[in-house]
Amino acid sequence: MKTLLFKAEDRGTADYGWLKPNYYFSFAQYHNNTKVHFGLLRVLNDDFIGGGGAFPTHPHDNMEIVTIPFTGALKHKDSTGGEGIIQAGDIQIMSAGTGVQHSEANASATEPVTLFQVWIFPKERNIKPRYDQKTFDVTERANKWQTVVSPIDADNALWINQDARFSLTTLESGKEIIYTNAFKNNGVFLVVINGSVEVNGQQLNKRDALGISETENFTVKASEDAELLAIEIPMN
Repeated sequence: MKTLLFKAEDRGTADYGWLKPNYYFSFAQYHNNTKVHFGLLRVLNDDFIGGGGAFPTHPHDNMEIVTIPFTGALKHKDSTGGEGIIQAGDIQIMSAGTGVQHSEANASATEPVTLFQVWIFPKERNIKPRYDQKTFDVTERANKWQTVVSPIDADNALWINQDARFSLTTLESGKEIIYTNAFKNNGVFLVVINGSVEVNGQQLNKRDALGISETENFTVKASEDAELLAIEIPMN
């Protein structure tokens, strides 16, 4: 089992006034040669968007883009006709494929939005752009993994153009949970959204992440009540 630690305090940061992002990987003006990607996971931004804040219409292509909101509500509109508002409990995915134009905006003029946005390199390039979103019952992830993004039909999750899975859990203090890969030789980027846990003797606190590879499963133990995101991803 190989691990790579990403401490919360070592992330890249920026302050645009309405937008305050934290970057796990090189992005925009933040560049770190040792943190460009983890396998086919290219971007994980931890964003704070102030009331009234908005990303104007901009292009993407050949990227799988997943948005996971924690507080507030985010409006989305794109050139495929995809449009919606997502909030805590919702997950959104956009396959940029051959090319798409989209915009994102805080749905409130006063309340902030907090979210993760994740970019993954696609399995098949130049597909027709697509957009989807889904609301998940957060009680269904108590002390177990709830898969929210997956190409596997049986997972009842949002489809992604990659052999990747996104799974969430809320783990009670003292509880243990095992993560087992769905795809052989994949790695997992494990993010502590809240709380603290221990993995393979490594203590992880709020917003810390651990890149895990060269194993098909691992055990997580909650040091206190914790909320976790596991992004399973091909390593090459």
